[in-house]
Amino acid sequence: MTATRGLGRPRSFEHTSESLFLSRRRFLQSLAVVTSGAAILGCHVGVGTSDSQLTLASTIPSTAPPYPFARNARFTLDRALTDPLVAARHNNFYEFSEVKDRVWKRTEKFRTEGWSIEVTGLVSKPQKFMVDDLVRTMPMEERLYRHRCVEAWSMAVPWSGFPLARLLERVEPKANAKYVRFVSFYRPEQAPGLRDTDWYPWPYFEAIRLDEAMNELTMLVTGVYGHALPKQHGAPIRLVIPWKYGYKSAKSIVKIELTEKRPSTFWNTVQPDEYSWESNVNPDLPHPRWSQARETLIGPNEVRPTLMYNGYGEWVGELY
Repeated sequence: MTATRGLGRPRSFEHTSESLFLSRRRFLQSLAVVTSGAAILGCHVGVGTSDSQLTLASTIPSTAPPYPFARNARFTLDRALTDPLVAARHNNFYEFSEVKDRVWKRTEKFRTEGWSIEVTGLVSKPQKFMVDDLVRTMPMEERLYRHRCVEAWSMAVPWSGFPLARLLERVEPKANAKYVRFVSFYRPEQAPGLRDTDWYPWPYFEAIRLDEAMNELTMLVTGVYGHALPKQHGAPIRLVIPWKYGYKSAKSIVKIELTEKRPSTFWNTVQPDEYSWESNVNPDLPHPRWSQARETLIGPNEVRPTLMYNGYGEWVGELY
């Protein structure tokens, strides 16, 4: 789950215009140049880091080749894109902080260079892939997706990535593979939330059915807003499943495993009465502590009806 008041409120029910999108991108780049280094704060200011250096813009990567990727026009929205600064400061990423607007301040020590992702389990060709190689060799594209959090807030995001199915095809799932399990990183020395919340069963783990994984909507994502993922969004590679609640989309993944038996999942293990294993967006199925019938778009704070399967029923309805 990802996303402050940003650079102006876009009008509802329309996409952010290309000129506005590019002007925001240039603005973010200029801020990144003006501010010093990748200054991202934890709860305490690090040695040698001044408060004046700690700016949100400095956490957002500059646009550089191979980004941006061409946008796939098949995936359109019924709402404006969320402002990039809103999306960069409103993040559920407990590995860094349980407080949404602190996450971006606590990723300074997190290293994503030379990141690899291992694919193993019930596959004929288990492999380890370098994320940089995937960006160069996979069918990368940008898609506009709705993003719905179980906490009843939502965003509209331009993700850059490729279908998970394309990666799974490379490793050739075996006939008895039925589920796909995802494991996130575990580096307590780089992610203070892992130390602060050591009662959780870290590292983060999620899972979906293989047919869900092979659906064309399911993406592995390495970029957002035309640049590489910021750390608070799940850099350098994360899962995006737009018809499920955001916690199903594991961030900063290090391992993918195919299994025959249904794997456990993080939040379903921690609080099974509140977080189902399947976790499809459903306005008719309330959370035990709140309704899911409506959602609030972050940024404009516009309240809207929740769409069944987050509006992706034509792609996934037949799965259920």
